[in-house]
Amino acid sequence: QLQLVESGGGLVQAGDSLRIACAATGRTLGTYTVGWFRQAPGKEREFVAAFRWVDDMERYAESVKGRFTISGDRSKNMAYLQMNSLKPEDQAVYYCHEVGSNYWGQGTQVTVSS
Repeated sequence: QLQLVESGGGLVQAGDSLRIACAATGRTLGTYTVGWFRQAPGKEREFVAAFRWVDDMERYAESVKGRFTISGDRSKNMAYLQMNSLKPEDQAVYYCHEVGSNYWGQGTQVTVSS
């Protein structure tokens, strides 16, 4: 059974960068597609980015395109989200998810002060 644990969240200022990580245990994460989603208070969970292991394809929400970069490391069984030029509207709990499955992490809080 796959378990996902996010880390790396924190409090940053607008314009700063932050990298969050998703560690997988139980089995390999590098088979299908891993995604990052986020949920701000009072809002629905939304797609942020996805990485397809088979061909390293990346996909991004329009709101983060050009600022965020998703990546994966098979050797470490981990996925990452590099977030640059953070904005207050990026503030949310960020979740790692194996797309197409029921596996989600517990989330990591990203707070962006203006």
